[in-house]
Amino acid sequence: MNAPRQVQFYATPPHPCPYLPGQESISLFADPACTDATLYNRLARLGFRRSGGHVYRPACTHCQACIPVRIPVADFQPRRRDRRCLERNADLQVQRVEASFSEEAYRLYCTYLRARHPGGGMDKPTAEQFSQFLIGSWSDTGFLQLRLDRQLISVAVIDRLEDGLSAVYTFYDPAQTGRSLGHYSILRQIEAAQSMGLPYLYLGYWIEACQKMAYKGTYRPLETLRGEQWERLPYST
Repeated sequence: MNAPRQVQFYATPPHPCPYLPGQESISLFADPACTDATLYNRLARLGFRRSGGHVYRPACTHCQACIPVRIPVADFQPRRRDRRCLERNADLQVQRVEASFSEEAYRLYCTYLRARHPGGGMDKPTAEQFSQFLIGSWSDTGFLQLRLDRQLISVAVIDRLEDGLSAVYTFYDPAQTGRSLGHYSILRQIEAAQSMGLPYLYLGYWIEACQKMAYKGTYRPLETLRGEQWERLPYST
């Protein structure tokens, strides 16, 4: 039997936190030269995430606000807000496809970033940046596409892991207000994990003090990783 590989990890210098004003952030990255699907699966269970070809997790010295969360999909029961979201989007066509570059998805991605991150350099991605960020060379990645009358209005980027799906990123048409496409995409990813017999949907980091990330704490049942153990949150929180 081969001995386990030694994997090096690297920490970034402190930089402004993108989620909490006034805070500094540090990220821990696995050595990209050693990163593959096997390592990714191991590290995902320890709270790591994928960004392009990198696998990382927050390693801030004085802050523990980023909490890894996952949904045990077998026990998920849609609540009233979930059922309303499903009904509101019943006219959409849902399709899971292999992750690949297309002009259609790239245009939607650019539109989304212009609306969500105007200025600052993020709102003008190149086609190469699109592929590098969303499509991993070694990950088992797919796109969950939502269409309205054949027009692409949302793409959820999903990695398949050994024990679940990982919700990597979602972008959608910002003009489609009122549909809650981000929430709807998560509900569809839960259904996808259930249909594939996978136990979890990994949502990334729940940050209760950040409005953009606090929504992840509203799903039940929900498991959080604190230290080395996943623990289920009570429904009352």
